[in-house]
Amino acid sequence: MMKRINYLFFALIAAVSCNRGYITYEQFGAKGDGRHDDMAAIVAAHEAANEQGLPVKAKDGATYYMEAGRQTAIIRTDTYWGKAKFIVDDNAVPLDTADYPAGFRVPVFRVESNMEPYEIEGLEGGLRKGQPSLGVTLPCRSLVRLENDTRRVYIRKGENQNNGVPQQEMLVANADGSIEEASAIIWDYDRITKAKAWPIDTTRLTISGGVFTTVANQGFNEYNYYVRGIVINRSNVLLEGLTHYVEGELEEHGSPYYAFVWPIEAADITIKDCLLTPHRIYWTIGSAGLPARMGSYDLGANSCVNIRWENIQQTIDIDNLSYWGLYTSNHCKNLTMERCKISRFDAHMGVENVTLKDCTFGHMGVRCVGFGRLYMENCEVHYNTFILLRNDYGSSWDGDIIIKDCVHKPYFGSPDITLIDGANNGDHDFGYDCCLPRSIEFHNMLVDDIWCEATDPVYVFGTFARDAHASGLVPYPIEGTLLMDNVRSSSVKKPIGLSRNPDLFKGYTVNRQ
Repeated sequence: MMKRINYLFFALIAAVSCNRGYITYEQFGAKGDGRHDDMAAIVAAHEAANEQGLPVKAKDGATYYMEAGRQTAIIRTDTYWGKAKFIVDDNAVPLDTADYPAGFRVPVFRVESNMEPYEIEGLEGGLRKGQPSLGVTLPCRSLVRLENDTRRVYIRKGENQNNGVPQQEMLVANADGSIEEASAIIWDYDRITKAKAWPIDTTRLTISGGVFTTVANQGFNEYNYYVRGIVINRSNVLLEGLTHYVEGELEEHGSPYYAFVWPIEAADITIKDCLLTPHRIYWTIGSAGLPARMGSYDLGANSCVNIRWENIQQTIDIDNLSYWGLYTSNHCKNLTMERCKISRFDAHMGVENVTLKDCTFGHMGVRCVGFGRLYMENCEVHYNTFILLRNDYGSSWDGDIIIKDCVHKPYFGSPDITLIDGANNGDHDFGYDCCLPRSIEFHNMLVDDIWCEATDPVYVFGTFARDAHASGLVPYPIEGTLLMDNVRSSSVKKPIGLSRNPDLFKGYTVNRQ
């Protein structure tokens, strides 16, 4: 009886407050005092807002405490957190147990669409790389996932080796089936075993403000990744002005986190003017039975198209070696970063088309494998190589790299300085054809190495751990054009050489200006 009275009381308050045109957490019992658990009230407020199509506003000056729980607040309307504070207490979140299933993988907020995903029929016969249309019509402009589960790609090498993932990618297709150029098909598919689509909302959903503090988990150094942030599963979203701090990390151990701000299976997302926090680096034993560094990210994207980040900063020095890199992605296309200053840009498993402009990247630099166009303008990188093509996924870029007006500032003590590096010694099949870029252009590039200890020349390419004269290796095309327009080192004694392994790069036509 008491529960029904409470429900009717809050329902009455909500109905009266709706005349103001928005919902508050306080209407549903939130204390906002930083001590009482407000999660149930926050969930209920968003449920009411979703039903009535009203925005949600947090109270400036409130501190909403969210204790360990199984609940996720579903956001389907504009949400304004303003100057309110939120405490996400992961200290007491248990790992997966019979009486508390997967509690550590329950996001606090999930942004969703009112439209349901759907399956696409008629693609079973396969698709070709660069094909301009799916050949079928769709209900509306949609984000599409293609998958062939009979082929494995990105078969990882190294300490965290694995048997790869099904051949897959994301793209954006219009109602007539035409594929938007920035998300062009990157694979040849002999067959399509699954084709799923998510309608792209035509109206933008906005989330702004909020100061979040995660009280870090006290788990052990195992790959039990926590999902305890904001998952964005809706397309056409603007998230701006959010701050995220991390407190209570142990020096010796802790379980890793997936990104706190994490678009998944979404398109047309803008994230701007945010202050985020990297996590400590821990050591664990990888799948190969060898010691491996284990880290968390605070910003990421998985299976997304058309993501834009503007003015993203981090709370900890980007060159602090005790902290993991801030950003990662998987299976994404058409990514843009502008005016960001973060410790790491890292695109795993095949990004297509990247633009990095007016950015500074710290001690973990720029790392990727992928396709299409990688464009960097007015960027600074604090790592011994300007672009690292990830060794564990084949050190591949199938496309073009263009670098303009950039500064490479290797960290103090860098033994070797390269502009493009990786490793593919030919003894491992990554499940797809790896290669180096067809075209590489450097325009007005400064290697600021005057304060480094290295005495050898600066090289365009690393050795890639490969013998140019060996036979029987997994194929790895190394040919194309290399333009070096005003590429210079601040150290007079260090000319820009091609590679310590020049025979490997004889297939490149070099034009120095």
